Amino acid sequence: MQELPLYLEYLELERGLAKNTIEAYERDICAFFDYFNNSEDISRSGLNSYIYYLKENKYAPSSISRKIAAIKGFYKWACANDLIKTNPSEFVEQLKLPKRLPKVLTIDEINKLFENELTPDERLILELLYGCGLRVSELVELNINDINVNAKFLRCIGKGSKERIIPINKNTIKALKDYEPHRSLIIEQYLIVTNKLMMHDSGRLYTRQDVWRFIKKMGKKINKIISPHTLRHSFATHLLENGADLRVVQELLGHSDVSTTQLYTHISKKRLKEVYSDIWK
Repeated sequence: MQELPLYLEYLELERGLAKNTIEAYERDICAFFDYFNNSEDISRSGLNSYIYYLKENKYAPSSISRKIAAIKGFYKWACANDLIKTNPSEFVEQLKLPKRLPKVLTIDEINKLFENELTPDERLILELLYGCGLRVSELVELNINDINVNAKFLRCIGKGSKERIIPINKNTIKALKDYEPHRSLIIEQYLIVTNKLMMHDSGRLYTRQDVWRFIKKMGKKINKIISPHTLRHSFATHLLENGADLRVVQELLGHSDVSTTQLYTHISKKRLKEVYSDIWK
């Protein structure tokens, strides 16, 4: 599809989407046109046949939903820019996905994570994911200049290139100070950098995959399957359970819509019922 590079450029420059998101859109759109042998004459019924093909091949509903969103976004852009006359995806409906409550750790489980023997970079990663609620992509992109220890805040660039300011607590500040002498062995602008003392290599930037593997390993220590996002979910839930205002949590997480943040109120209610049930067993 010859217009695809222009669309990807639009996603990057005008919508400010993250590199990983753009790459996912590109894969989904390319797979769609590959299915039709790169034909540009695709009807609504053809699009529906593609969705049926995905279902028949056991794609997860969330994956199908993401692919539909990518295709609809591309066609909407192409139509708005007069690159196509009609939009075959205009009346194609998204799948109705069941709302799943995110996995959340208890405060005791969080404490057990921090009680493990951790290297300075590992402890800092845990502090930033849980203590600041960062996404893993935000963590690995953090710059040294984004941290202001004296003012006790960090600057973060989130989804859609939106900037937010997040307070940092005393534990995170301590982790930053403990990590600093190790990090100074390498000259890099990014905050989280590996080195020989920590990762037994010549020193390189942490990747999202590095962080995922580390958190997965930590989850095994408490017999839980967790991801970096589990710590972000726990951060939000624990704030709300301790009386934080919903709008404040929305700002800290960088959610554009408060309805996304409201999901965590349902988690709190669910956990309240579980505690109540345990008491009266």
